[in-house]
Formats: sequence, structure tokens, C-alpha cells
Amino acid sequence: MTLEETLRSWVAGGPPDADALSRRALMGALAALGTGLVSALPVALSADGASQAPAAPGGEAAAPLPAVEASAGEVDLAPLDRAFLRLREGLLHYRSAGFTVGTRARRGAPLPLYMVHAGPGSSRGLEGLVRRLGTDRAVIAPDTLGAGDSAAPDVPVPEVAYYAESVVRTLDALGLARVDYYGSHTGAHIGCELALRWPDRVRRMVFDGVPVFPAALRAELLEHYAPPVQPDDAGRQLAWAWQFVRDMSQFFPHYARDAGHRLANAVPSADALHRSVVEVLKALPTYHLAYQATFRHDIERRLPLLRLPVLCIGREGDPLASYVERAVALVPGAVPLAVARADGAAGLAGAIRRFLA
Repeated sequence: MTLEETLRSWVAGGPPDADALSRRALMGALAALGTGLVSALPVALSADGASQAPAAPGGEAAAPLPAVEASAGEVDLAPLDRAFLRLREGLLHYRSAGFTVGTRARRGAPLPLYMVHAGPGSSRGLEGLVRRLGTDRAVIAPDTLGAGDSAAPDVPVPEVAYYAESVVRTLDALGLARVDYYGSHTGAHIGCELALRWPDRVRRMVFDGVPVFPAALRAELLEHYAPPVQPDDAGRQLAWAWQFVRDMSQFFPHYARDAGHRLANAVPSADALHRSVVEVLKALPTYHLAYQATFRHDIERRLPLLRLPVLCIGREGDPLASYVERAVALVPGAVPLAVARADGAAGLAGAIRRFLA
């Protein structure tokens, strides 16, 4: 049922079904956040410019993280914008800084940076980096199809190549011939295929967490990590989403809740969990599709084929940090980078800027 149909059913006084109730609960959660409803119109939206919190863990796994305020001494943040563009699937939502569709870049300006988030959230988790990196270049961060406020994929079982091809169509719609690319977890898989299939569209690539999982672990994750979830009359999807996000920050994999799989991370605040849960609920029927595509994707076989400069980042607290050494060994000429919690978003942004210079 579409949102419009849901609203009409309420006005008509008919009993809402489970999907309608789930949407109503989500609307209430959005209102509680002070965000209101996002209008599905292909026009730029005003953004509040909140920053991203230090990345939380969770493997490909990482849950969408809450925004944090910039430190008192940090004022070099670009304004954040939000907009939609139309693809064949429907509307694709993106956040950006320093970017206006149709505006020619000044001579000598850095290439635009295209950023793809991790699952199961949206580009909201990249806001801090977008604002920091957008001070001297155009930065675009879409919600992947089937995530956030973007339309769902138009194929029942999308593979990573499908998501990579959607990036090309997005670049075309934005008028961008070539970009630098940043991909976190799921975004790293998409970026790998993008660079292999359309090498003329990418100059440099940043992998922030590269899930080079062994075949046995990929098979296990495909079966257990991201199960399809639908609303039901008891609203069980609401409690499931809360536990899903909370456990991601505490265990990897999130379903292995024992001491051997415990991550060295603090328990997120209730506000952080609430914001992350809202992002999951937005895309509840399709949140799992990109996850499952990445678990089917044999990135270990694809990485050695890359022929462009690659930075492989491992963040403290991210279980994917343990795969950086393996990724660097696979990618010709790749550069490793360890990022401590104390470095924060500003330190991470500075390292990325230096690599892309």
C-alpha cells in the first residue's frame, strides 16, 4: 500500500492493516525527530546540517549512526543540501555539499566526490563527512536504491552489478562524467564493480571498511544476517528493528550474542538507537536486498582486477578493520590507513582529502 493509499484509508475510517500501522508509527517517529515528512518532489530540500557520529561497528554490518555536533573549534563545515532526481525506478534521494546540478566546475577544481553509505541505513550516516569534504569540492551522497528515501530496485533480486549500474545512471542524470568515489562496506562492493565495469568514470577510490569475508562466512551471513521483514498486525517489526540496530553495535555478526563476538563499543544512547531504527523502518521491505547482494558478491576475486589508486580504511571498533590487510594485499598498489576513535570525523575527512589531492 502506498503512503497516499494509507492516508486515504485513515480518512475513510477503514481499519489500517499492518503495513499502514507500520507507516503510521514511522511517521510518528519522524515527527518526534523533528524532521517531518520528506516531500517526494524532484526539487532541492533544505537540510539541518547535522554531523555524523564517529562510526559505529557492525561489519557490513555497521548500523546507521546518529549525527553528532561539530566540536567547538571546528567551523569549516559546508552547508548540506538534499534533493531528488528521477531514475527509471522512481525518485532517488541524495545529500550533497558544494554541488548544484548543471553548474560547470571551475577550472582546476577537484573532481566531485561520490559517496555510497553502508547498510542498512542511508546517506544520513555520511552527513559529517559530506559537510567536511564539501568545503573545497562537490560531494554527492545518495541513498542507495531500496534504502533511505530512495525508490526500491526494479528487479526482484538485484546484484552488486545492478547497484553499480544505477550509480552510472545517477552520474549521467547529475551531469558528472568522472568522479572520485568513497564506499563504506556495501558501498565498497558497489564501488569495486563500478570501477571494473566503467573504469573511465572513477579516478580514485576510498574503501571505508572492505568486507573480504571467507566463502563460508559469506554463506552464513547470506542465510542469517539480513532476513526479509514485513510489518505485521502485532507490530513486531518495531521491536525487531530496535534489537537489530542495537545488536549490530555490540556484536559481529549481530545475531551471535556471546562474549566471543562482542565488540569493544559502548552501548549507543536511546536517541542514537531511535534515529538509526527510523532509517531501517523507512526501507523495511527492501533493506535486505543490498546486503544479500554483497554477500553473494565475491569481492576477493574482483579486487585484484582494480587498476586505480585505492585507499583502504580500517576504523577502530569496526570489525571490518581486520580485513584491511587482506584487501591491501589483493589490490595492486592499495594504501592502508588505520583510523583511531580519537581521530574523529575531522581526522578521517583530512586523511581522505589528502589521498584524493
